[in-house]
Amino acid sequence: MKTIRLKITGKVQGVFYRQNTTEKAEKLNLTGTVRNCEDDSVEIIATGEEEQLAELVKWCWQGPPRAKVENIQAEELPLKIFQNFSIIRY
Repeated sequence: MKTIRLKITGKVQGVFYRQNTTEKAEKLNLTGTVRNCEDDSVEIIATGEEEQLAELVKWCWQGPPRAKVENIQAEELPLKIFQNFSIIRY
């Protein structure tokens, strides 16, 4: 098990990126959070097995149909345990 943080930039807000990410993460049995950032990026913090996390990263490069991903910054974080995968709204 490990935890990663992804920062996705491009046209990723207003295209259902958070909702689609949540659905994909749940299918992959990942836990964590997804949120919109003030700089128009999306941040994902996800915990799970390495193979499932790699699948999520691969999916993030495409995202939902209307998204246009320009870049993904990924970093490993100390293991963080979540109950489920959820959208953080402000």
